[in-house]
Amino acid sequence: MKKLIAITQRVEYIEAIKERRDALSQEWAVLAAACGFTPLLLPNHLPTVRELLAALPVEGVLLTGGNDLCAYGGDAPERDEVERFLLQWAIEKKIPLLGVCRGMQMVLDHFGTPLQRVEGHVRVQHTLDSGDTVNSFHSWGAVECRVPLVAEAWSTDGILEAVTHRDFPWIRGIMWHPERYHPLRPEDTERIKEVFAL
Repeated sequence: MKKLIAITQRVEYIEAIKERRDALSQEWAVLAAACGFTPLLLPNHLPTVRELLAALPVEGVLLTGGNDLCAYGGDAPERDEVERFLLQWAIEKKIPLLGVCRGMQMVLDHFGTPLQRVEGHVRVQHTLDSGDTVNSFHSWGAVECRVPLVAEAWSTDGILEAVTHRDFPWIRGIMWHPERYHPLRPEDTERIKEVFAL
């Protein structure tokens, strides 16, 4: 049986009907299939998330992109609440967690690395200090990496692009979107497989 990996969703507000919706790009299902896990889409409703985690054999957590954090002007407090709970749950249960873009921003914020507005990181490709080139879709980033997080990659213009937790190595983050590559990049699928031991 494939591992069950919980995936968070963005919050979208539909002004015409005053409705808040959870949403996730279909690209994530394609990526999950390529990496060999079954995605469990989590609603932005903490009581339901608690029930799902108690009832199902979740073996990993993926915090996806979309929505700014409320501390930086975002308007999805229900998502912040769910993802902060998931971070603490992953630490306590020693469950692998990967934050992608906003997901990494949540990891940074949770562990005390501040974010700031960054220029030139929306809908572009840029180079990492490793020489790798990655996509970029974020307007918030970090220019430092505070303990207990450890930097794994920087962009050549000085923005933090990948981290791991010094004491909880199963907590990691990347700022690029692996699901938005067509075809998917083997180096991204291999990274995800490594994080979740797939």
